[in-house]
Amino acid sequence: MAGARDRISEVFARCAKERRAAFIPYLTAGDPDLETTPRLVEALVAAGADIVELGVPFSDPIADGPVNQRAAYRALASGTTVSAVLQLVDRCRERCFGVPIVLFTYFNPIHARGVTAFAEQAAESGVDGVLCVDLPPEEAEIELAPALRASGVDPIFLIAPTSTPKRIRRAGKSSRGFVYYVSRTGTTGERAAVSETLRREVRAVKRRVGLPVAVGFGISTPEQVAEVAAIADGVVVGSALVRVVEEAVESGSLAELPEALSQRAAELAAPLQRRRRRFGWG
Repeated sequence: MAGARDRISEVFARCAKERRAAFIPYLTAGDPDLETTPRLVEALVAAGADIVELGVPFSDPIADGPVNQRAAYRALASGTTVSAVLQLVDRCRERCFGVPIVLFTYFNPIHARGVTAFAEQAAESGVDGVLCVDLPPEEAEIELAPALRASGVDPIFLIAPTSTPKRIRRAGKSSRGFVYYVSRTGTTGERAAVSETLRREVRAVKRRVGLPVAVGFGISTPEQVAEVAAIADGVVVGSALVRVVEEAVESGSLAELPEALSQRAAELAAPLQRRRRRFGWG
């Protein structure tokens, strides 16, 4: 299986050619239910997603803010399991037209399933990358990262503003596809402004890793997307989209959810698409 897919690297190579950052929207798998999620993924792809990030719901999502925590609880209440998520990815592949899918998960569900079994089943389902948020690269290299790479799945690691140069290099060495830079300390969630020091921090990370750098956590407006896109290789937007799902659940308007989500995602991706058209692509 190793080397069977390289969709993530291909996305960043294409975006570099188009002189723009990749748009990476996030949703929680199984929110509001397993039947709806594939239609939501298709809506994100239609809105311009270059990579789709799916959260695996977990009962103690310590890296997530309130919006994403509530999404995880809704997904668990609807019966979403790791097996269900992998089956869901398999179904989504038919709707994604080659767009890579990255799982955002915690280690406990992986460990409970068995690391090797998880890696092999993720590859069979069409998962392109796995970001395990609570497992540092030093520990991941004991079992998870080698198992993912052997199955042709990219291990992806977080880098935070508090990461030391040594940790940044370690994360870059263990990652494949890209590294995920957390724009601020704390949990996921919408914020009014992007950190003033972000440009300097991302530049420092780029000097130490030989991979594209995607930035997430707290990016929730088209203006923030444009600001981050000027310095990063990819822009991750999560809570602003998960909130659209939550509002549809609360208002009972699930039939209109795919269209509403696609519209919101297209608004957020617009700065990147304008840059794409500016240079003559699409």
